[in-house]
Amino acid sequence: MGYQLEGSLLEVCTCNTLCPCWVGDDPDGGKCDGLLGWHIEKGKVDGVDVSGRTLVALVHIPGNILKGNWKAVVYVDDKSTPQQQEALLNVWTGKLGGPVADLVKLIGEVLGVERVPILFDVTGGKGNLKIGQNIEAEMAPFRGANNQPTTLHDSIFTTIPGSPAYLSKASKYKADVAKYGFDIDLKDHNAVQGAFRFAA
Repeated sequence: MGYQLEGSLLEVCTCNTLCPCWVGDDPDGGKCDGLLGWHIEKGKVDGVDVSGRTLVALVHIPGNILKGNWKAVVYVDDKSTPQQQEALLNVWTGKLGGPVADLVKLIGEVLGVERVPILFDVTGGKGNLKIGQNIEAEMAPFRGANNQPTTLHDSIFTTIPGSPAYLSKASKYKADVAKYGFDIDLKDHNAVQGAFRFAA
């Protein structure tokens, strides 16, 4: 049956403003540690309604983003039912194909899958993402001369295939997850916001 998903993305990483990964260049400093959150506003996976649920990946990218070999920790919204969690993981492990499978094939190793409270909020253009007690980010989009958000289209890499990305800056990005090797506490680094429609 596949999936039909619509929602919002919040993303932040250790690259400087703006992240070179999206245009296929090597990340700043040679590696990138990113937090990618997809909130599903409306959607079904193999008939299972997953509206209102959120999935987040904390990823370590060891070099050029297109070469893969990412390491990832996957966090599933703890409000998900077992059926919803299974459905989400089936999408984000690539089992159901489509645009999400094209993205997650870059992941070489999943370090862990955890159920945690997830706060995903976008209000007045400002995005907030909090995962459990040890991971959080806050961001707002850049704006052009007409005060409209600055967007990136048709980039070689994207976490929201087919949709424009709103280039942003993270005023805060913290990830204290020692058991998986993440120790991040940054201000004013790269962030991205956007909307998505995934179907397969």
